[in-house]
Amino acid sequence: MPKILIDDQVELYYDESGTGRPIVFVHGVWMSGRYFHKQLPALGKNHHAIALDLRGHGQSSHAENGHTMVGYARDLLAFLAAKGLKDVVLAGWSMGCMVIWDYFKLFGDENVAAAIFVDQSPSDFKWPDWDLGIFDLAALVHLMSEVQTGREKIYRDFIPMLFKAPQAAEDVEWMVAECMRMPASIASAVLFGQTMQDYRADLAKVTVPTLVIAGGMANKMLPTESVKYVHENITGSRFSVYDESNHCPFLEEPKRFNREVEAFIDAL
Repeated sequence: MPKILIDDQVELYYDESGTGRPIVFVHGVWMSGRYFHKQLPALGKNHHAIALDLRGHGQSSHAENGHTMVGYARDLLAFLAAKGLKDVVLAGWSMGCMVIWDYFKLFGDENVAAAIFVDQSPSDFKWPDWDLGIFDLAALVHLMSEVQTGREKIYRDFIPMLFKAPQAAEDVEWMVAECMRMPASIASAVLFGQTMQDYRADLAKVTVPTLVIAGGMANKMLPTESVKYVHENITGSRFSVYDESNHCPFLEEPKRFNREVEAFIDAL
């Protein structure tokens, strides 16, 4: 599978399928582009579907530095330029949404035709005026410590929490294996970096057609209400709730997800 050099030290691994308008999938913390394996064949029939591994994740270079949302956004810009991609649909899932929000903060809608944000709130931290976050400081520090001392167990406990229905054992194994590619030092750094972000004031910077997708399972880790906030603060965005999904609608309800994304792109 291909890699592309974006600076003197970093190669980004990616997979792609098809030709036409590019749609670039950006994964969540600790994960990789492999999570979009049900999207590339389907969407690649009529479009150029791409899933990349961010710096430090998956099969991309495990560089010691650059593990901030801003750093990943700069890498994304460099990736688009190196591939010569224009009028791109950027599709972020979880932390990948944050990367794209920083892209808009830094570069506006340069080369971007539309955006898709999948199941991410504007902040994962429980700020005094934001009670829809996942972590307070004590919980974050504890998890960062556990990642340093026993990250495989953390991943095995964490991955089932992303889904409404139990996943097949072989699927859990490859998901854990993808997480384990990342060194523990990077895993802790990026967890802290993404959790302490707050994009509430920045959502208005997204000025392209936007689709916001949320898992609708009751009592899910990331409240559906927090994802709806994203929709409510991006002018003209569409909001779609997947009742049979938790945090991964593209894996839990892939046929509906692919149809909806295809229709969204075709309407641009």
